[in-house]
Amino acid sequence: MKSYKITLLPGDGIGPEITKVTHKVLELISKKFDFDLKFTEMPFGGSAIESNGVPFPDKTLQECKDSDAVLLAAIGDPKYDQLPREKRPETGLLNLRSSLDLFANIRPVKIFPSLTKASSLKEEFINKVDLVVVRELTSGIYFGEPKGRIKTKQGERAFNTMTYTSEEIKRIAEIAFKLAKQRNKKVCSVDKANVLDVSQLWREETIFVSNNFKEIALTHQYVDNAAMQLVRDPSQFDVILTSNLFGDILSDIAAMLTGSIGMLPSASLTKDGPGVFEPVHGSAPDIAGKDLANPIAMLLSAAMMLKIALNENEAGNYLENAISQILDAGYRTSDLMSSGTGKQVGCAQIGELLAEKLK
Repeated sequence: MKSYKITLLPGDGIGPEITKVTHKVLELISKKFDFDLKFTEMPFGGSAIESNGVPFPDKTLQECKDSDAVLLAAIGDPKYDQLPREKRPETGLLNLRSSLDLFANIRPVKIFPSLTKASSLKEEFINKVDLVVVRELTSGIYFGEPKGRIKTKQGERAFNTMTYTSEEIKRIAEIAFKLAKQRNKKVCSVDKANVLDVSQLWREETIFVSNNFKEIALTHQYVDNAAMQLVRDPSQFDVILTSNLFGDILSDIAAMLTGSIGMLPSASLTKDGPGVFEPVHGSAPDIAGKDLANPIAMLLSAAMMLKIALNENEAGNYLENAISQILDAGYRTSDLMSSGTGKQVGCAQIGELLAEKLK
């Protein structure tokens, strides 16, 4: 029997709740498809600050490196906002990405037919949406140097540096073009080349890479226009290629096309080593412990893990279909409830409904 080692990072807020549901579902689906999953739960984010004094302990990093895949829920809580920057949960997340060289973040946005009424856009604008945001994840303004805060005669000054090298742009562009070959053969590269030098390099290097993918149609949009187009005509997009900051913003906009950010999974990948699979949403501490969380984004992230990291495609597709069947039957967490439609259920009951499908 095939066996895989999975590191679980439940994190903070609703993280432990959605992890519990996902863990249970994965154990059932592994039995159904005759492979073994060995789970190790490790501290990360705020929970690691409480237990270890730092958001990303060395032992957690080592466990991640030794695994076949990492399944992360969510991190963060306002109570940690007063800590020094290096001690905050979000710094632990950035360190995880840089330590594992997770340079490629893949965020699929596909509409479940039964959820078209849950979207904030009219049905005719979103019923054909099937796009992927490919976001560079280990460079750009979140990692650039210099950065910091200094005292000046005019008061305090804060600064961050957006920086990319040619090679960093080329490797993420290649991921986008290779993904487009498997889809509808369209890449839209998003930048701000009209005002930013770094975006001018981004555009030049993307065009250079496109010469090796003649069958792929490459277009360019400025980030402000791309944000507008996502809510004006989202079905025009196939693969959106963009930088760390712009991808962070655009993927959250794209998430709302599905009806809730609680529906958007992601995979963060490197050339070698384990990938990290996580929902796009945050830790939502205001609803933690109330059984209100939507676990579907994490469940869909688990399906991506099965297919991408473990090559268990049949199991991953089966899980996605089971989720679709539950939504087709009208079951909704509170974030998906539209006017007068659906049967509202909690986080735990979504897990129970899936368990019935998987037995």
